[in-house]
Amino acid sequence: MVPVTVEIDGEELDFDDARTAIRSVGVRRLLVDSAMRFRYGDGFTNSRALALQVALSVVPFMLALTGLAADLDVGRASDVLSRTVSAMSVGGDDAPTAAGGQTGDEAEEAGEVALAVGLVFALVSMTTAVAQIERGVNRIYGIERDRRARAKYGRAAVLTAILAVPVGVGFMLLVGGGPFADAMAEEYRWTGTTVTVWHVVRWPAGTLLLTFAIAVLFDHVPRRRQPSLSWLALGSGIAVALTITASGLLALYVRESGAFDDVYGSIAGVMALLLWSYLTSIALFVGAAVAAQLEAVRAGVTRPFHDDPGPAPGSPDDVESAMPSFG
Repeated sequence: MVPVTVEIDGEELDFDDARTAIRSVGVRRLLVDSAMRFRYGDGFTNSRALALQVALSVVPFMLALTGLAADLDVGRASDVLSRTVSAMSVGGDDAPTAAGGQTGDEAEEAGEVALAVGLVFALVSMTTAVAQIERGVNRIYGIERDRRARAKYGRAAVLTAILAVPVGVGFMLLVGGGPFADAMAEEYRWTGTTVTVWHVVRWPAGTLLLTFAIAVLFDHVPRRRQPSLSWLALGSGIAVALTITASGLLALYVRESGAFDDVYGSIAGVMALLLWSYLTSIALFVGAAVAAQLEAVRAGVTRPFHDDPGPAPGSPDDVESAMPSFG
């Protein structure tokens, strides 16, 4: 378990304390120990569970955006949002729209239904995802029990309501920023300079929003007193950097390699979404492991896990007792 540490005057640890701790242990040692803490803290198990919740959040979120596009009264604004969602959707340009070929009042009514249903299911899925993040981060910090169900899911719902906007905007900037710029150039005649400025601005803006949102999660989901946001920003920044790298490599592989479509066929988009969710979840918990291990080093705990005591005498895993005796 990572001991709760504060400064001598009782203040929370901040970025300067983190920098001092990194210098004391070294970057390489910190990363190796963080990887071990991630592994022994059931990081892969919780990443798989979180990946399912992330996927279940993304799909209704896209449905809500599709409904918003169909519900907008401004034609060009609706077209921009519709083109952006279509490019981001699992089915690409062939993805269905909320209007479903309808026009007029029917299309607007269908858009309202898709918007409402998508938002409800997205918020519910995001709430359960935040609850899963609590479980995973607790295990990484060495905390064996989560909060009681009411407190756990109540806190998850509050965090979802607070962080839904920065997470959604950050997600759209990083993932949908390219299709959005193309749609704006087509519908509103954005010049090449405007598109370039947009691409220059959207990456740091989206990265900062997601880094802040993840730092807030790291601050409030564990069942312990956490350091300040400036300390936790290191782990959240690593999580965002790993997410962007993994997303870029995955997109490059899916786009440039025909093997992915050949293997999965019509479900290639679904498999890409699940794989992306899994990589994103791993990145999140790796960032938490770095923040946890850094605080452990600051508290004098140099090893990220307990030594293996070995199997109990006489247990099936005890090799000596399981072997037949020929004495």
